[in-house]
Amino acid sequence: MDLALLRTFVTVHRAGSFTRAAALLGLSQPAVTAQIRTLERQLGRPLFLRQARGVTPTTIGDELAHKAAPHLDALVEIAGTGLDDGSSLRTLHLAGPPEFTAERALPALTELTGEDGQPFALRVSFGNAEEALEGLAAGHHDLAISTARPRGALLTATALCDEEHVLVAAPRWTDEIDTGKLDHHGAPALEQVPVVEVHESLPFVSRYWAAVFDSRPAAPGTVIVPDLRAVLACTAAGAGLAVLPRYLCAEALQRGDVVALHEPAVPPLRTYFLVVRTGTLAMPHIARAHEWLQRAAADWC
Repeated sequence: MDLALLRTFVTVHRAGSFTRAAALLGLSQPAVTAQIRTLERQLGRPLFLRQARGVTPTTIGDELAHKAAPHLDALVEIAGTGLDDGSSLRTLHLAGPPEFTAERALPALTELTGEDGQPFALRVSFGNAEEALEGLAAGHHDLAISTARPRGALLTATALCDEEHVLVAAPRWTDEIDTGKLDHHGAPALEQVPVVEVHESLPFVSRYWAAVFDSRPAAPGTVIVPDLRAVLACTAAGAGLAVLPRYLCAEALQRGDVVALHEPAVPPLRTYFLVVRTGTLAMPHIARAHEWLQRAAADWC
């Protein structure tokens, strides 16, 4: 069986679209379509069901992908590193959310990049969960940190750690609001406090209100900035309230730059997952990074 056809097949399977696969492979869409048809003729079975938007693998297509993808990834790894004496650095491509990756994962992994024995080079991409998982499935990354557990068998997820969310604001707001006064939902009466968030949809604040108060926040976003570290800086400067991971705001809470506006009996948690393409943990540098992050995460919870 032609390895080029298998490579195209796996790319289509991961991308879910002939168009996206063609872009990833640097081929035209007709060329990708022709290669898949050739492979289907060789196997005598259809591999994909064509739909209005993209393609869905058949049972045979899924089975072939699960068998072939890990071996193709290993061949790509060999081609990338060469058959040398092992003295050259292997490169680990990591993707994840900017704040957690920068504050948690990178300080742990950089210890491996210079260690004696088998160090590796590190390349990092920031993005949301959807972007990280799509890039991982397409082969752009070796390892992804995600707040979403992927579906299907092509990606394997391991729970890494839980982060606790805290409702915070600058101390001056406690002089202007009565944090002991509750609204009819049992939430602190904070309607007059502006909201600082990462997106107009208020993902962190909305999730906190739903989990703790079983309601929706009343105040709209006043400052929207797509980085939680910037959200913390704006909150400490008095821009309004925010919901932040405790690991990110723990030092600011200790210094008194921000204060917790509410201490629920059961704080909201969000789980991070460590995700790889199924079978790639057979590659030593990916396995070592995966294990190292799991060990480090024991101290993060």
